[in-house]
This record gives sequence, C-alpha cells and structure tokens, in this order.
Amino acid sequence: MSPVHTPLAVDYAALDDAALVALVQRGDRDAFRQVMRRCNQRLFRVARGVVNDDAEAEDVVQEAYVHAYEKIEGFRGEASLLTWLTRIVLNAAYGRLRQRRATVGVEQIEAAQHDERVVAFPSRFGHEDPAAAATRAQIRILVERAIDGLPEPFRIVFVLREIEECTVEETAAALDLREETVKTRLHRARRQLRAALRDTLATTLTDAFPFLGSRCERMTDEVLRRLDPSPAEPSRSHLPDSPPAI
Repeated sequence: MSPVHTPLAVDYAALDDAALVALVQRGDRDAFRQVMRRCNQRLFRVARGVVNDDAEAEDVVQEAYVHAYEKIEGFRGEASLLTWLTRIVLNAAYGRLRQRRATVGVEQIEAAQHDERVVAFPSRFGHEDPAAAATRAQIRILVERAIDGLPEPFRIVFVLREIEECTVEETAAALDLREETVKTRLHRARRQLRAALRDTLATTLTDAFPFLGSRCERMTDEVLRRLDPSPAEPSRSHLPDSPPAI
C-alpha cells in the first residue's frame, strides 16, 4: 500500500473508525496515526496482560500495528476495529509467550484455587492532596504487582473486564472464549488478586498508624508542658479545695 496524503486538512480525531479505516485503506498514514492514538492504551494493556513486561508489550503492539497496516485492506468491519486490532495483538503476544515458555494448563490453575477469603480494596479515588496522591501511587504499584502475579489466562480477562471495562460479550469476542468462561476466569482472577493483596497487606498491618520519632516527642513534650505549670501559675496542689468559710 503506497502512502497518500489527503489534499485538504482533515480533523482525524472527529472521524469515526469506519471513516479512518477507509482513509487508511487508501494509504493515509495520518489516519493510521489517529487509529493508533485511539487504540494505544487498550492494546498496550492487552499485550501487557499476556507478556507481563512493559518493554515487550510495547514491542508486541508495534509489531501488531505493522501487521495490521499491511492487512487492513482486508478489514470488512464484521467486528469493531478495536476488536480486530485486539485479536492481532493477542496473536502477536501469544506468539512471544510460546517462544518464551510452555504454557501452564488452565485446568491445573483452576484446580489449585481454594481460598475464598476476601480483602476489601478501594477501587475509585477522588481529588487528593499530594500526600494522598503519593499514597495512591503506592497502592497502584501494589495492585499492578498483584495483577502481574495472576496466571496469564486470568490476567488478560481481568485486564479487559476490570481495567478496560469491556463487557462480557466484548471480552469473549476478543479472546475467542465462551461468555461463561469469561465470567468464570474473572471470578477466579478476583479471588486470586484478593488473596495476593491480603498476603501482602498482612505483612504491613503491624506497621500501620506509626507514632514514633518527632510525632511521639511532640506529644510527650506537650503533655509534660501541661503537667508542669508556668512559674506565674500557682500549683493546683496548693489551691484550696473549697472557698474559706466566712
């Protein structure tokens, strides 16, 4: 496909997927740039959910985009553009995975799931001060590590359903799974994630609400100040308990 340039200025961001695809099929590279901008986050997260590595996920997405550009003339819109691209990314990611290691059977993973205990965890954050924002960043790292620890078949379902907020139908179509399988894997991903977070958090609970160092000294100094009256203030121990009789 030879690149072409649209003669008039085009607001690519305002175009829907079908219009962008039509331009890309004519060789418009700027239209394809807009497609990538529109789909980058979802596709990176999908690739990351499979290969479990930032740099490799980025490489997978780039490889998938090249393949998609070469094959886009055959895109007929039976599925959405994002679903079509997601499948290409998944194929590339699973290809990397096969090169790297033998996959573990899902049945073996599912058979190992027994722990049903739940740890509540915040899922939404509002406007925060810098201290709260720093805490949120620490929590995000904790959650990302726990997600990384999920087995790949569960991790990719979790990423699509919980992070990308895809419907069950969209997730099933993208992964070529039955909807019931999507629901089952999401349930078990959540269970594993809660167990992992419980284990991680349990090691830090004894350190919660620290009151050492300067905070401790400040409070003790304040208490002693209140117990030790100033020179001008008479000691309460010398004050009469009741007014003298007249």
